[in-house]
Amino acid sequence: MHYDCLIIDDEKILADNTCEYFNMFEVKTKAVYSKAEALTFLEENDTSLILLDINLGDGSGFELCKHIRSTLNIPILFVSARNTDDDKIIALNIGGDDYVEKPYSLGVLLAKVKVMLRRFGSITEKESPDVFEDGLLTVDKKNKTVTLAGEPKKLTSMEFTLLLYLVENPDRLITKAELFDNVWKDKFTSDGTLNVHIRKLREAIEEDPKNPSRIQTVWKEGYKYVTGAGR
Repeated sequence: MHYDCLIIDDEKILADNTCEYFNMFEVKTKAVYSKAEALTFLEENDTSLILLDINLGDGSGFELCKHIRSTLNIPILFVSARNTDDDKIIALNIGGDDYVEKPYSLGVLLAKVKVMLRRFGSITEKESPDVFEDGLLTVDKKNKTVTLAGEPKKLTSMEFTLLLYLVENPDRLITKAELFDNVWKDKFTSDGTLNVHIRKLREAIEEDPKNPSRIQTVWKEGYKYVTGAGR
């Protein structure tokens, strides 16, 4: 069975309340309360998005994220009472697409989830070529794959969406505000989240990530994708 959203959280009352609220607004959602239940669910069902707590009774949300990322390329939003920068950086580095702190507003969380569901559901609707090629880099929009010099590069859903927007808007300044509006499509994303995703992209597609030639920073403004770099 297909669900729009899977909530994995050992706080049963909170998970159930969130699940009930989402379903009330026609976001088909299921809640499970442990790592074991989540793995069983994913063997028998599929989902378009996951809300994942860090602290689970039978394991770590970080480890579960790594496991899910090894087989699935869907958005994963960490939802946790842990609010240190280290936790947020780890969550994004291991494949999380965003991080929401508890306690959260059900309305704000639902808005964020709906934005992500719309975004990933409409990624192929833009009128642009299905395959972007620039020197050694190839971005296949239809199949959501990226290769560099013929070598496949594994990206999260958000990393791919960000890269696609950059390559479809080459050789011009793309401000952070524009990226928030057109990639994340919400107002809740931080500079820190964007910076981590840019760094991960550079590690994937730049010959020298510390001295990037493709994705260049425009100080205090944003970024620019430079065509022909790396040839």
